[in-house]
Amino acid sequence: MPCFPKKGARTCYLCAFFGKITGILDGTGDEMENNKERAILAGCELSGGSHSRFAYSMEELRRLVETAQGEAVLEVVQKRDRADAATYIGKGKVAELRALVSELQADLIVFNAELSPSQLRNLQAAVDCRVLDRTQLILDIFATRARSKEGKLQVELAQLEYLLPRLGGRGTELSRLGGGIGTRGPGETQLETDRRHIRRRISEIKAQLETVVRHRERYRERRKKNHVFQIALVGYTNAGKSTLFNRLSAADSYEENQLFATLDPMTRKVVLPSGYTALLTDTVGFIQDLPTTLIAAFRSTLEEVREADLLLHVIDSSNPDYDNHQKTVQRLLSELEMNHLPQLAIYNKMDIKDNHFMPNAQNSIMISAKDEKDIHRLLLEIEKQVLAEMVPYSALVPQTEGKLLSVLKSDTILRELIFKEENEAYQCKGYALPGHPVLGALQPYAE
Repeated sequence: MPCFPKKGARTCYLCAFFGKITGILDGTGDEMENNKERAILAGCELSGGSHSRFAYSMEELRRLVETAQGEAVLEVVQKRDRADAATYIGKGKVAELRALVSELQADLIVFNAELSPSQLRNLQAAVDCRVLDRTQLILDIFATRARSKEGKLQVELAQLEYLLPRLGGRGTELSRLGGGIGTRGPGETQLETDRRHIRRRISEIKAQLETVVRHRERYRERRKKNHVFQIALVGYTNAGKSTLFNRLSAADSYEENQLFATLDPMTRKVVLPSGYTALLTDTVGFIQDLPTTLIAAFRSTLEEVREADLLLHVIDSSNPDYDNHQKTVQRLLSELEMNHLPQLAIYNKMDIKDNHFMPNAQNSIMISAKDEKDIHRLLLEIEKQVLAEMVPYSALVPQTEGKLLSVLKSDTILRELIFKEENEAYQCKGYALPGHPVLGALQPYAE
C-alpha cells in the first residue's frame, strides 16, 4: 500500500510509527519469532474499579503481547484514584520504569489503556524507550492478521485515524523507532508527517471501502433473494470460533490458540442433519475495550452479522473470566444494534472447563468442538433453531415435478417423502423459510 512522502523526503511518520510490513503480513517474517521483543507491561488500577477485571485485563495484555510475537518480562502496576493527565501513572513509577528498561534490557513498554497523544509523548521522552498503548498493540496484531484487501484497508484506516492526532512533536522520537511490535502497518516505504497526505489517504481508503461495501451488499441481496438461512459465529477472541467453524463446515479457516487468529470474515456452507444447507460465517473476535477506531473501521465487515438469521455465540468455558467475556460480547452486539437477533449460546471447551463454570444463558448448549458427538448434537440444536424460524408445508407433488422435488430436498427441511402409487405423486411434509418461492410452487398441490 502506498505511502505519501513529500518530494525529496526520505522518512515518514506511518512507517516510523507502525513500521515496515514487509515479511509480516505474508508470513515470511520468521525473524520475529526468533528474536522476540522484550516488553514491560504497565497498568494503572483505578479506585472504584473491579480488581478481578483489572487483573484479567493485565493477563489479557500479556497474551496480546505474545500474539504480537513479544515476550512480557515484567508487570508494573500502580493503584491510583485517577490517571495522571500528563503521564497516566505517577512520576515515581515513570522513574521506576526508566530504570527497569535499562536493567531488563527491555525493547518497549506496553500500557494497558489507550493513552492520550500528550501522555504518549511525555512517557516516550521520560523513559527513553518505545511506548505503546493497548490500542496500538491491537492495531498491530490486526495488521498481521488481515488477509483480504478489505481487511487490510480497514486496518490501515484505523491505524491512520489513530496516528493523525499523535503527529505533533513526534518526528525526532519516531525517526529512531525502527521495526517491531506496534510498528507494523500498511506501508512498504516511509510516510511523511504532513497531515494533508494522511487525510488524503484516509479519504482514498474510505472511497475504496465504499466500493467493497457496495459489492458486499449486492452479494447479501443475492443471498436474500435465494432465501438461504444465514448463521454467524460471534464471541470473544480465542473462544474457539474458528475451530467450530471448521468442524461444522469442513472448511480451512485459520485456527490457532492466539488472540485474533481470525480477522477477515469467511462464509461457507453447513449441511444440517436433515440435509438442509445453510450459510455459516466466521467473524473477528471481540475483546474487552476494543478500540473505537476498529469498531468503526470494521463496521462493514460486521454487517455480515447484522444480516444473520441466527447468531451462534461461542463462549470459552475453560476461561475463568468467561462471564465477563459473555457480557462484553453482548454489550458490543448492543452497541452495533444486533442484540435483537436470535441467539444460541455455545459453551465450548467443556472438556477443559473451569472448575467454577456455571452456564447462565437461557438458550444454550455445552460442547467440546473436538468431540464429534458434540458436533452432531450441536447440528441438531442448530436445526431446531432453524425450524423455529420456518413455516410448515404439506403437499402431494406429482412425480413428474422432479425439479420441484429437488428444490424441496435442497432448500427446505423435508421431514416426510412418501410415494403414493394411487396418485403417482409424493406426499411431502416439511418446513421452509417464510417467503421462499417454493411455498408458492407448492400451492397447487397443497393438502
